[in-house]
Parts: sequence; C-alpha cells; structure tokens
Amino acid sequence: MAQPETGNWSDLRTRIISAAVLAIVGIAGIALGGLWFQVMVTAAIGIIVWEIWTMISPEQSGSGPVIAILGAASVFETTGLPTSIALALLLTAPVIGAVLIRRHGLLFGLYAWACLLAGWALIAFRAIPDVGLVLILLLVLIVVVSDSLGYFAGRILGGPKFWPAISPKKTWSGTIAGWIGAALIGFVMILWGWANWIVMPAVVLVALAGQLGDIAESALKRRMGIKDSSNLIPGHGGFYDRFDALIGAALMMFVFSLIGGGF
Repeated sequence: MAQPETGNWSDLRTRIISAAVLAIVGIAGIALGGLWFQVMVTAAIGIIVWEIWTMISPEQSGSGPVIAILGAASVFETTGLPTSIALALLLTAPVIGAVLIRRHGLLFGLYAWACLLAGWALIAFRAIPDVGLVLILLLVLIVVVSDSLGYFAGRILGGPKFWPAISPKKTWSGTIAGWIGAALIGFVMILWGWANWIVMPAVVLVALAGQLGDIAESALKRRMGIKDSSNLIPGHGGFYDRFDALIGAALMMFVFSLIGGGF
C-alpha cells in the first residue's frame, strides 16, 4: 500500500478502524480454513478484478461485475486442480475481459490474471496439511510488518522517493524499513529453530515482492489518472489498495513453491 505524505496523520484513526475490521474478518477466515477461507479469498479477489475493470474501462461498467464473477468462480473451481490446469483456467476471465475492453485490454488481462493467480495460490497454501495455517500467517505477518514499518518510517523519516514517477509517496526510508522488518521475522524464526539461514533472503524477497505489488497497482492508477481503486474501504480506498502488497507477496511465495517442487 502506498505511503501517505509525511506529516499528514488526519486519516490514521479511520485507517486503524478499517484495518481492525479487516483483520478480524481475515483472522477468522484464516483460522477456520477450508471452505470459509476459500470463500473469503474468492470474494476479495472477485472484488479486486471488478476494481481493475472499473479503473481501466469505467465506460463499460456493466460488464465489470460479470467478468469479476467469472474470475472469482475460476479461482473457486480450480482449487485442488493440478497447477497446469489451474493456470490455464484462471486465464478465462482475463482473456475474455481483454477482448471486451476497448482500450488497454492487455493491461487488464495481465493485472487480472496476476490477482487471480495470487488468490488461487493463497487458497492452495492454506490447504497444505499441517503447515498451511503457519504459511498463511507468516505471509500475512511479513506483509503487515513490512507495510507498517514502511508507513511509519516514511512519515517520520521522509527522505528521497523510491520511485517518484510511479509512486511519489513511497520513500527509500520506508522501503528499507520494510526489508528490515521482514529480516527480523526471519531472524526470530532462526532463533527459535523454525528455519535455517536461507529464510533470511527469502522473507526479504517476499517483502520486496509485496512492495512491488504496491508499486504495480500505483502504476496502474497513475496511468488511469485515479487516486484509489474504489472507495469500498474507508481510509484505504478499495480492496486492491489494501491487498496489493499481499498479492505481490503471494505470487513470490508461489514462485518459491514451484522452485521447491511444490504445487
């Protein structure tokens, strides 16, 4: 999530309340797992696909919900299928949407497919016996710690911008603080005997992927000339604004799983 301008704390209370509500729903879904988690992720990803459609092609608003439902259904129905089949089926909504959109069809297809893939990966991670709950909690913890440290470091320390042409509010101080936060999580895992030293670069890369997920959404919004993906979440904008980093981080963990022979 993009870091707001340094010194402006007026939206903090609203952000905290909204984040608390999201956290309660999210923790409940993660803890319950199974169908509950599947439905929660599917619904969130469907909303995000709708937001992407609305950002790119607001003049075709009537088709957006249909594509979003199709995308959500593809995530729901591909759960448990082999990776190769799932990857192909997840292309259905992005390809149809890309054809229907008059402009920026390829852009919609790429963003929508990435989000659908991330949602599918999250459900697959949670379904892994014995370790699924831990994997999801670790992923969320990395994103939350990285995002929170980046948010406050960016406000307090300020300094040079990380990528001003795309994300003018994100600073190098906030970005590096996010990496440090992820590294601390890795260090605690090593200290408690949960992992070896290879986890250190892995968690930092997951944090970096989360930040790149944020930047990717910022690039889309900047290109479309809008501030937020929607106004569904007070203080945060839309679902994509809130979960862009989690999407990027989930995609990185998916890559790790492929490298490690999983899925």
